[in-house]
Amino acid sequence: MARDPICGMYVDQTTATIKSFKYGKNYYFCSEACKDQFEEPEKELKKLKIMLTVSWVLTIPVILFTYIIHFGYWVFVTLIMASVVQFYPGSKFYRGTIDAFKNRAGNMDTLIAISTSAAWTYSAVVVLFPSLFPSAGIYFDTSTAIISLILTGTLMEHLTKARASEALSKLVSLIPKTAHLIKNGEIVGVKAEEIKVSDLLLVKPGEGIPTDSRVVEGFSSVDESMITGESLPVDKKAGNKVIGGTINLSGAIKIMAEKVGEDTALSEIIETVRNANSAKVPIQKLADRVSSYFVPTVVLIGILSFLYWLYLGHIGLTFSLLVFVSVIIIACPCALGIATPAALMVSSGKAAENGILVKGGESIEIASKVNTVAFDKTGTITEGQLEVTDIIELSTYSKQEILKFAAAAEANSEHPVGKAVVKKAREENTEIQFPKDFNYIPGKGVSCKLEKTVLVGNRDLFSDNGITTTNAESDIKKLEGEGKTVLIVSIESKIAGLIALADTIKDDSIRAIQALNRIGVETWMISGDNETTAKAIASKVGITNIVASVKPNQKLEKIEDLQRTGKIVAMVGDGINDAPSLAKADLGIAIGSGTDVAKETGGIVLMKDKLYGVYVSLKLGKMTISKIKQNLMWAFFYNIILIPIAAGALIPLFGAGIYNSLPFLAAFAMAFSSTTVVLNSLLLKRFKP
Repeated sequence: MARDPICGMYVDQTTATIKSFKYGKNYYFCSEACKDQFEEPEKELKKLKIMLTVSWVLTIPVILFTYIIHFGYWVFVTLIMASVVQFYPGSKFYRGTIDAFKNRAGNMDTLIAISTSAAWTYSAVVVLFPSLFPSAGIYFDTSTAIISLILTGTLMEHLTKARASEALSKLVSLIPKTAHLIKNGEIVGVKAEEIKVSDLLLVKPGEGIPTDSRVVEGFSSVDESMITGESLPVDKKAGNKVIGGTINLSGAIKIMAEKVGEDTALSEIIETVRNANSAKVPIQKLADRVSSYFVPTVVLIGILSFLYWLYLGHIGLTFSLLVFVSVIIIACPCALGIATPAALMVSSGKAAENGILVKGGESIEIASKVNTVAFDKTGTITEGQLEVTDIIELSTYSKQEILKFAAAAEANSEHPVGKAVVKKAREENTEIQFPKDFNYIPGKGVSCKLEKTVLVGNRDLFSDNGITTTNAESDIKKLEGEGKTVLIVSIESKIAGLIALADTIKDDSIRAIQALNRIGVETWMISGDNETTAKAIASKVGITNIVASVKPNQKLEKIEDLQRTGKIVAMVGDGINDAPSLAKADLGIAIGSGTDVAKETGGIVLMKDKLYGVYVSLKLGKMTISKIKQNLMWAFFYNIILIPIAAGALIPLFGAGIYNSLPFLAAFAMAFSSTTVVLNSLLLKRFKP
C-alpha cells in the first residue's frame, strides 16, 4: 500500500487511478484535491483562500438574518447566500465524500457533506414550500458556519505544508550557481550544473565549494558546519575531500570533482528532507478516528427512525421525514468542529507568549506524546561560537601579557580561533599591537614579530621550530580532555602559556535538560562534532546518551533507530545539517537563531533561543491535548444525548408536535455546546511554565 503524501491516507497503488510522477518517483493519491495540492500547492492555496473568504463573507450575514430578520423576503436572501456557501466552498466536502466512497471509508468530509446538505435541503424546502412541514425553523446558520470553520482549519494545514517546500528552496540556494573550471591551463566560468566528474576547479577564499570534490593542490580552512555540525573550520590539504555547499574560508584551492548533481551530499540532504516531509503521517484527531463509525451509525439511526415512525409509529410521512432530517442535522459537528481549533488557538497564543512558535495542531499533539528528545550540540546546547575559556601561565608572563602577545599574533588572522582570541583581548581592554612581520602557517598556527618573536599554534608548529612542549603536556591534555581547543603561546622560543577555547554552553541548557529528565523524558546528544568535545559538553549538561562524529544521514538513522524501539522522538537543532533529522523525527523543534532551513523544517520554533522552551512545549502540548479530549468528549456527549431526542424519544410524551419547537431547542443546544467548548479551551490561558 502506498501513502498519500498530502493527507497520509493509504492507497492501493495496484488499483489507484490518481497518481503523479515527481521528484523521480510515482506518488499515489486518495483524491484529485490531494493531487492538485501536491502538484500545484500555490494554486490550490490561492483557491482555498478565495473559497474561505467567500464562505465567511456570506456566513456572517446568514447567521444574523437567521436569528434577527427571519421573515418576509429576507428568508429568500438568506437562502441565496447559504446556497452559494453550500455549493461553492462546500464543494470541497462533496468531492472528499465521493473519494471516500471510492476508498470505501467514511471521513469527516462525509459527515460534513451529509449534515450540511440535510440542513440546507430541509431549510430550502421550508423556505420554498412552507406548507410541506409544520415547522418553519431553518438551519442555514448551521450549514454555513460548519463549512467556514472547517475550511479555516484546512487553510492552516495548507500553510504549514507550504513551509516545507520553502525549506527545500533554502537548501537548494546553498549550492553555488557558478564555478571556476580550469581547462587547458585557463580559468573559465561555468554553471554549476555543467560540472562533470573529474573536472578540475579553482575555489577562491570566501567562495562556496561547487560540488563534492577532492583537494589536489593548496591548503585552506573550510566551514562545514552547515553540513556536518562541526563547530570548528576543518583544515583541507591535497588528498582531503570537500563537500559541495560548504564555504572555503582562507586559501585558494584546486579541487577535482568526484560527485555531481543528485549524487552530492547536499543533494542527498535535500532529497532526505523532501522524503521525510512527504512520508510523515499526519496525526489523526480523535474526531477523525471515530468518524468512520460515527458517520454510518448516524445515517443508519436516521433511516431506522424514519422507517419506525412511518410504519410503526404512524405519525405520517411529513413528521417521519422530519425525524430523519432532525437526526442528521443534530449530528452536525458544530461543537465537534470547533473542539480542536478552539483549544489550539488558545494554546498557540500561550506558546507565543513564551517565545514558542507552533506551526500546526499536529505538532502540539505529538509534543504531548514525546518521551525522547535528541539534541544537536553546536548552536543548540552550546552558543555555536568559540570563546576563550582558560589562560594558563607557564612562565613569568602574566595572563594579561600572554593574551596581549597572542592577540597581536592573531590580529591579522581570519581564522575563527584567531578572532576569538582578539575578541577576548578587546573584552579585557588589552591593547592590541599590530605586528611588524606576520606569517600564517596553514594547519599549524601563526608567528609574528613585535619587540619579541611570538608563536601561537598547535604542537606541530612548535615541533617544526625546535621548541619542546613537554613541560606543558599535562595541562594541554587536561584541557583537551574537557573538549577544548588549546593554543600554545611562546615568546622568544620559550613556552609562555596556554590559551584554551571552547564552544560555551548556553545559560539555560542545564536547567532545560534537568527539567526534561525530571518528567521522565529520555535525552540524547547527536552531534557531528568529535567525540571528546561531545562527551565533555554532554557531561556538563547531564546527558548520558551520546552519538558523536555523525553526518546528517547518520543523525537521521539514529532518529529512525530510536523510533523503531517504539519511542516518540523530538529532535532539537539549528543547522542545515539538522534538517533531515528535524523532518524525520516525530517532532522537529528548531532554534530561533538557527538557519531558515531548520526553522522551516521544524514543527516548533523556539524564537527566544532558550532551550527551556523544549520543556515548555512538551508540557503545554500535554495540557492542550487534555483540553481537546475534554472538548471532544463534551461534543460527542452532546450528540449522544440529542440524537435519541431527534430520533423521536420525546414523541411518546409530547406527541409529534414536539417537532414544531425542536429547531429552536436544537439551536439553543448547539450554541450552549459550542460555548462550553470555547470556555473550556480558554482555561489554557492559566498555563504557567
